[in-house]
Amino acid sequence: MDKLLDKIFFRTKNFDYISQNVKKITQQTSANKVFEAINNFNEISEVRYVGGCIRKIIKNEQVDDIDLATNLIPSEVCEALKKNNINYFETGINHGTITAVIDDQKYEITSLRKDVSTDGRHAEVEYSLDWKEDSNRRDFSFNAIYSDKDGNLFDPHNGKKDLENGYVKFIGNADERIQEDYLRILRYLRFFLNYSLKKHDPKIFKSIKRNLTGISKLSSERLIEELKKLMASSGFIKLFKDEESLEIIEIVFPQLKNLKNFKKLNSYAKKNLSTLDFIFLISLLIIDGTDNVDYFLYKFKISKKNQKRIKIINDFYRQKVNINYFTEKNLNKVFYYHGRQAIIDIINFKLFTSKKSEKKLIKLLDVYENKSFPTLPVVASILMSKYNIPEGKVLGNKLKRIEEIWVQNGFQISDKQVQKIAKG
Repeated sequence: MDKLLDKIFFRTKNFDYISQNVKKITQQTSANKVFEAINNFNEISEVRYVGGCIRKIIKNEQVDDIDLATNLIPSEVCEALKKNNINYFETGINHGTITAVIDDQKYEITSLRKDVSTDGRHAEVEYSLDWKEDSNRRDFSFNAIYSDKDGNLFDPHNGKKDLENGYVKFIGNADERIQEDYLRILRYLRFFLNYSLKKHDPKIFKSIKRNLTGISKLSSERLIEELKKLMASSGFIKLFKDEESLEIIEIVFPQLKNLKNFKKLNSYAKKNLSTLDFIFLISLLIIDGTDNVDYFLYKFKISKKNQKRIKIINDFYRQKVNINYFTEKNLNKVFYYHGRQAIIDIINFKLFTSKKSEKKLIKLLDVYENKSFPTLPVVASILMSKYNIPEGKVLGNKLKRIEEIWVQNGFQISDKQVQKIAKG
């Protein structure tokens, strides 16, 4: 009976742009191999697209990852993939997820399931054969839309309609959905800022506030990953016009001291905000002249490479430099000792935090984006052979002094200057 109801009420034949774009994914990616492997495994086996990829197709957004759901249990998924010579690894097998890898494209395949219990971070699951039952444990109505390879939708919670009407709707009871995974508070904000055409539903927002303390149960890795998704989304700039969403982000991430500065960006910053990468955006939000940077880097375990990048910007601005400091002569030292990325970050930081668009800084940015990286023309072997300086500490000190003068003079040094240092 359930399967009959499924066919009558929830499956829709789509001959519009949605079905066409789903078909394109099937035809133009290796997803078709996964469909073939699982759909042919046995008489009832089936796999469908689900979640983000369908949501993005409906909203005409670029699809950058493909998630799939199947009525096979994980061991059967592995068997089906292996039988068809498809590589896979057991990324989240405890939660029913197998990742297939074809032509460097990853496909997360999750078995239909229902949550048996949860602590707000992890859930104990039980596998199911019921697509509707699987949909009930998902977060929002538009993330519970399934599609076969031809674009026929299974939409048990009317997610397509909610998405088209700009309504971010939890499936079932908002408190229950949030308490299953407190990260859904941040996911709600991201989807609201990207898709909502309405104000916050007061009932939903009360649920979010009631459950905010649950955020403390989440790992720093999950929190920072969700923040990264928000910042990379087109809805990020809307955050600063939505006081309710901004309030929640400030509570969850108190280290983002400069959030409100984004309300009054200069014309250059507004125009170029979407071009910034996550690490630079974080720098803009946490650098405030205190030890806030150190605390943020400790709490959220940023990679050493990105820590170094943020610290270079932070150390530079601890000097409290003004606009007059920004000359090619002064900045050459940073460029030489820390590299192109560092000098571009430092100039951009000033550009984005200034009250007005500084043409001087824009010109400097262009200079360093195109400037060839300099190479010191004097090496140890020249000093040793020409001035009979033996290898050792004295040689090192003279080379260091030559390098300092060369950098200060805009990467130029005369033979006379070299000779003076060498013989001095």
